[in-house]
Amino acid sequence: MAARTVPVVLVHGSRTSSTMWRRQLAALEAAGVRARAVDLPGHGERRQEPFALDAALATIREAVDGVGGRAVVAGLSLGGYLAVEHRARYPEESAGLVAASCSTPTSSGVRPAWLRLARWIEGWPDQGERLNGAFVRAALDAESARDMGAGGFALQVMSQVLRELEPTDTLGALAAGRSPVWVVNGRYDHFRTRERALVAAARAGGAPVRLVVVPHARHLVSLDAPVAFTRVLLEAAAESARPEAGSGGQQVPGARPTDEGGGVRHDDDVVAQPVERGRGDAPGVAAAQVEPVPAEDRP
Repeated sequence: MAARTVPVVLVHGSRTSSTMWRRQLAALEAAGVRARAVDLPGHGERRQEPFALDAALATIREAVDGVGGRAVVAGLSLGGYLAVEHRARYPEESAGLVAASCSTPTSSGVRPAWLRLARWIEGWPDQGERLNGAFVRAALDAESARDMGAGGFALQVMSQVLRELEPTDTLGALAAGRSPVWVVNGRYDHFRTRERALVAAARAGGAPVRLVVVPHARHLVSLDAPVAFTRVLLEAAAESARPEAGSGGQQVPGARPTDEGGGVRHDDDVVAQPVERGRGDAPGVAAAQVEPVPAEDRP
């Protein structure tokens, strides 16, 4: 299988670190897919650094170079926005894009309110540590919470992130590239507000694109449904290696049905299977797993 895949670079969300990808890294390695997860500036082992957009993109580029110079870049939340920007600025390095939990464009009018809230919380005596801990315990199972917190939490970085993302244009950046795109969201993610606009923008640039909506999952979709998310990564790694990948005009397969147990217990649970060709333009995809894209959003 490894000969028919491209490498994967994983980019974490804000305040967490590369450890949130531990189960995905183990599964990708077991499947023979070369993969690397990064710590962004201001996060994980680099918490002493300020967060800056250009430095974050340089981190992704270094990781892509380390796995051969071309990769599927997959990111969640902050990582998703950065993966979109990387693909637009450095198309020769992008074999494919998995943009997860980032379907509210950075130009959204709510960004200033998020910035004010972030600054307020960062000014608390504990910088929001108790609030963050309560959220993690309430939102995640024990294994996912350990993965998310193993690299420590960056409690002062959110306002920096929001300032640095201000000049980016999510929709414009998606339209600028042609490598295959997977837009992935948990069904109950509050950031899903413009997911179909993201799909339309990617198609406008001629890219193959698939919208994947994972049942029962929320914003932290890779932690809520690690099996389903890993299957997306495995398919992206395989499909992006096809000679016709990035030629535009075709649908790419989406994830297979989620493991309702919500956890990776055995490597063979997540090893990619050959894509079954089904009806229509969603081959091998369960209807409950991928939401159809309305006709007006199709090219």
